Amino acid sequence: MRILLTNDDGIHAPGFEVLEAIARELSDDVWVCAPAEEQSGAGHSLTLHHPVRLRKLGERRYSVTGTPTDSVMLALRTVLEDKKPDLILSGVNRGANLADDITYSGTASAAMEGALAGIRSIALSQVLVRDSEHEHFDAARSFGAKVVSKLLDAPFGDRTFINVNFPPLPAEKVKGIRAVRQGFHDYSRGSVVEGRDPRGLTYYWFGLYAIEHTLDHGTDLEAIDEGYVSVTPLQLDLTQHSLLSAIGERFD
Repeated sequence: MRILLTNDDGIHAPGFEVLEAIARELSDDVWVCAPAEEQSGAGHSLTLHHPVRLRKLGERRYSVTGTPTDSVMLALRTVLEDKKPDLILSGVNRGANLADDITYSGTASAAMEGALAGIRSIALSQVLVRDSEHEHFDAARSFGAKVVSKLLDAPFGDRTFINVNFPPLPAEKVKGIRAVRQGFHDYSRGSVVEGRDPRGLTYYWFGLYAIEHTLDHGTDLEAIDEGYVSVTPLQLDLTQHSLLSAIGERFD
């Protein structure tokens, strides 16, 4: 099995080392093509207005001066053009990619790009809590290969990928693994902080408030809150099929 690894935290991120360890439990044919620098929040963006450079750092190891989407596209169309990977793993992201945060996530978007190319793709993220005493990626390190191996022969379907999140717990305290649907955060948690730079010009800095949520049953947010690994199948067809007829009637 040929595995392609990428992420959005950058090729030197600590979570990427965890991802490599997970992949090598599953195969010896592991390739790396990841952003040279952090691209968190890049979403499914593609670099169009300046050139992107692909650098070989070692055997089967490449960095890209661009986004996670750039990295997957370059890997599939140059490095692995002759023999495509059987599996794409993206992560392990430093921080959660739960609920609607998936839409901003470069980690998830790398898996989206793989799904568009018809390749089985999985995004993995480690939820973190500040000042925790255990090793941050302990849950991902212990459960990563177990989760991925269970998904290798799962019926993904066209343009579908899997989003996995590990709870912020030591491995021995993780309660298990749940297949759950995507949840949604309270939109009011988004923040915009205004400030002034040394030249007196106004700037804005986006952030997220840590607020309490009412957790819907059966969601990724609930699973993580209760100490489980969350596994969520996601599809790239955004069509609201139940509305299609009603909307169509307005134009008949």
